[in-house]
Amino acid sequence: MPPETHERYQQNVQPHVSMLRAWLLSQFPGKRDIEDIVQEAVMRVLRARSQGEVRAPKAFLFATARNLVIGGLRKSVRQGQFSVSDFEDLEIKDEHEHEAVTSTVARAEELELMAHAVQSLPTRCRQVITLRKIYGLSQIEVAKQLGISVSTVETQVSLGMKKLEAFFDALEASGSCT
Repeated sequence: MPPETHERYQQNVQPHVSMLRAWLLSQFPGKRDIEDIVQEAVMRVLRARSQGEVRAPKAFLFATARNLVIGGLRKSVRQGQFSVSDFEDLEIKDEHEHEAVTSTVARAEELELMAHAVQSLPTRCRQVITLRKIYGLSQIEVAKQLGISVSTVETQVSLGMKKLEAFFDALEASGSCT
């Protein structure tokens, strides 16, 4: 594996492989070749990234693995290794559920990134942003809970939002969110 491919794998794909394996086992409990599917999905994601931009590698990895399972099952049906009723018994989710899974994975990825961004804030700023923007407390409630003035809350919210914006701008400029 060339060094740049290995680096892309380490940063964008490898952190999601164990979650993918668990998801495949939960969705397709009768499948015996889960490891082969995981490896093929990883290779396809890396190939796609080398040919262009993949905006949500985690979602793309999960969708690719799901499509590999379904494609393999369809091939087995064509070859007579499964009957159509066996195929239906596998309870494969329909395309709308697939879109929901892809959307859920992408949303989880966004939340993970947001949590990382908030964690990068200085302590007081992180506390204020968490209470104000995540828990939805008023400025007065935040001030009381943290034992600070309302004007300090306002200042910390403003500072925090600027730092979060800078965090995401830097991330976008580095290409790490693709």
